[in-house]
Amino acid sequence: MFEFLFKRPGDKPSDQQANPEQAAASAAAAAQAEQTAARRAAQLERAKALGDDEAGAVDLILQSEFADVRLAAAEHVHNQAQLEKVQQAMRNTDRRVAKLVQGRLDALRHQQAEQRQAEATIASARKLLQDEKLNPNQVAELDRLWKVIAAGPALAEEFGTVRAALGKRLEEQMALQRAALDALAAVRRIAAGQLPDGATADAVPALLDALAADHAIRVASPEKESLPRHLLTDFDTALAAARAGQEAVSARRAALAGWQAQDVAALNADEMKRGWQALPKVADAAVAAALQQEFDALLASVPAPVRVKEEAHPQKAQKEHKEPKEHKDQPHAAKADARKESPAAQEANREANRHFMSIVDQMEEALSQGQLHIAADHDKVLKETKTGRLSTAQADRLAHIRAELKRLGDWARWGGNVSREELVKAVEELPAQKLSMPELAKKVGSMRERWKALDSVSGAAPKSLWERFDTACTTAYAPAAAHFKHLADERHTNAARAEVMISEVEKMAAELAGEEPNFKGLAAAAQRLRQAWGRLGAIDRKEKKKLDTAFDKAMAMMMGPLEEQRRIEVARREQLIAETEKLNPTDRHTLDTVRHLQEQWQEFARALPLDRKQEQALWQRFRGACDAIFAARKESAHAADHERKAHLHVREDICAQLENAVFTGDDKAQMAAITKALRDAAQAWHASGHVPRASEAKIDGRYKAAIAAVQAQADAIRKRAGAAQANALRDKLRLTQALETAITADEAIDGDDWEGRWKALPALPAEYERALHGRFAAGIAAAADAAKRSAYAARLEQARATLLSEVLRLEIVAGVDSGAEFARDRLKMQVEVLQSSLKSGQKPLTQAAQFLQLCAMPALADARTASRIEQLFRRIGADAK
Repeated sequence: MFEFLFKRPGDKPSDQQANPEQAAASAAAAAQAEQTAARRAAQLERAKALGDDEAGAVDLILQSEFADVRLAAAEHVHNQAQLEKVQQAMRNTDRRVAKLVQGRLDALRHQQAEQRQAEATIASARKLLQDEKLNPNQVAELDRLWKVIAAGPALAEEFGTVRAALGKRLEEQMALQRAALDALAAVRRIAAGQLPDGATADAVPALLDALAADHAIRVASPEKESLPRHLLTDFDTALAAARAGQEAVSARRAALAGWQAQDVAALNADEMKRGWQALPKVADAAVAAALQQEFDALLASVPAPVRVKEEAHPQKAQKEHKEPKEHKDQPHAAKADARKESPAAQEANREANRHFMSIVDQMEEALSQGQLHIAADHDKVLKETKTGRLSTAQADRLAHIRAELKRLGDWARWGGNVSREELVKAVEELPAQKLSMPELAKKVGSMRERWKALDSVSGAAPKSLWERFDTACTTAYAPAAAHFKHLADERHTNAARAEVMISEVEKMAAELAGEEPNFKGLAAAAQRLRQAWGRLGAIDRKEKKKLDTAFDKAMAMMMGPLEEQRRIEVARREQLIAETEKLNPTDRHTLDTVRHLQEQWQEFARALPLDRKQEQALWQRFRGACDAIFAARKESAHAADHERKAHLHVREDICAQLENAVFTGDDKAQMAAITKALRDAAQAWHASGHVPRASEAKIDGRYKAAIAAVQAQADAIRKRAGAAQANALRDKLRLTQALETAITADEAIDGDDWEGRWKALPALPAEYERALHGRFAAGIAAAADAAKRSAYAARLEQARATLLSEVLRLEIVAGVDSGAEFARDRLKMQVEVLQSSLKSGQKPLTQAAQFLQLCAMPALADARTASRIEQLFRRIGADAK
């Protein structure tokens, strides 16, 4: 059962003899294998020689049956169309090729998406460049968008050109605004009297004109839209105020100069004061005070005028009182009656006369305006009004007005008859005009109204003319009358149909009262009935209102269960809307939940449709909630995309730092720096987050390559350190063995010399240093005393066999060849090792621990044993370091 312990490399299985058939099959299989290998080698050579022939590479991928050949050929495919062709063919055939092609397609699509986004950003930049008013915030947003776009050199150069133009426009806008603010401040300083250094008051108009000219240039600038409107208004206001103030100062200075040029004796102080006060006021208080002081000084120099007293000779006015002239035409009888009447009666007569004459005035006014019918009404009122006796003038005036009324009435009757003749003619021509029935009825009605209006204005018409007009109207209206009669019959028929429909609805409501209704069929029937009711046609207004009420009542009876069920369905839909609005857009299960809710909505809608308006309103709310979730997820995905791009930039920086890292100093300092760099890079890498999927494999490969390069430096340092430690261990072990050989050979031993040789060697790791130094110190101590030395030498000689046994055991464990001379002992030892490992319940020592015990064992070792120990050290001890 332990044959495997004695199995050597190259041993053949038991010599079983194969029959001839198996030998032939093996030969055929070997030949086929050779052919397959030849085809693979030929296809591999073809794949290596492809170069830029992507079409040939695609053909080789589609034709080859070897996975490694397909993978080698796929390395030469880079065109998107060819990649899509390979990806479609290898999707379910070769996972490695499909993954490689999919990665390149993702990279190409990502690059195309970046290019489209870059082109869209450049288009937005050009659009901004063409806008009349450029907003700095828009340019900042444009820069932020471009920062996360991986554009090519050509697009980057194009964007840089447009961005430079935008920056130039922003600088021009800022300079224009700054100049406008400075000009406004300059105008305000001039208006306040703060002139520039070296400028006089006479130079103010020129300064204002220069500022106005500069302002006109700014207003005509292409970037004028960037100037705030209030800034332009403030400048115009300030400029107008400054010029007004300057004009006021100029006017007052001109007045002072004029007065100062005249002789003081010829000046009049009062006129000077009035003229000074009439001048416009100066806004600047200091300038106004200086001008007022100058005027006061001039006014004080004017001499006071000599005043001469004149005696007044007032004449008394004589008032003339004229008595009212009595009407000479008043009859003597009236005067006598007036003398006989009481004052109250006289007052009543005068009041009645005034009222009567006021109506006469209104009648005269109506005649002057051509309002004959109103004048006739006033005349009728006058005939019914009682008044006192009229004077001769009043009676003549009334007679004149009535004569005018009669004359105009005659003319009106003549004109009215002419108008009636025209009306009759117009009505007789109506049938030939082919008017619609409503328009015909309206025309006939308007003709009759005009006839009545003529009767009120022009008086009654002749009977023959009236009969002619009435016959013409009746003839013209006959088609309309027949049409309206037909419509009336239709309204009656529609009313009868409506009553039949109401009866049917009431009957359906009675049938549904005792059974569970089919709500969907009931809703369809209700909709059908509503549509049929709407198509009934015209019904008389009074009957329509009554029938509508009856129909609504019957429908309410029939629709009662349906409305109750619809309220339940509305509550369900409201619950779906509420659940949708409560969903978290960022949850990974949100989309599945939304689809499930949409399916439930469709099931509810199919089970029982609601009223159209209500259904539409609820659906709009539900769709709005769903759209809000999709929009939030889209925005989140967009933000995540930008975040992944930022993470990609972070990881690229990490890779660049590792690739450019340079470690200086001794090996220990370099190892510390490498360890810190690797730890910091790992922490930053794990903290950076996800990157775009298309770039994930590439950046991971770059990171691993950078880590491997840094780790290679650390491995080289550790290898150098391990080699140094191994050499030190070998030298100290040899020194210890030499000491023990010297002890058994009775050679003179100088302890200090041996200690110096020990200290001259490099220090070992703590365990090996402690074990070997203890063995070395025991030898030095034994060599100092003759009795101890002989005993120690005997002990070393006795331990020789144990040392050989432990070396052989450790060679078996480590798998090191012991040599032909130890073959038999090795076989026995192998069995013992196996039996001890099966019987012992304890965990066996490691090879390093066993080798450490071997190094700590004081025993004599010949050259062969020492070489075997060194061989074990190369297999075990060096690895332990």
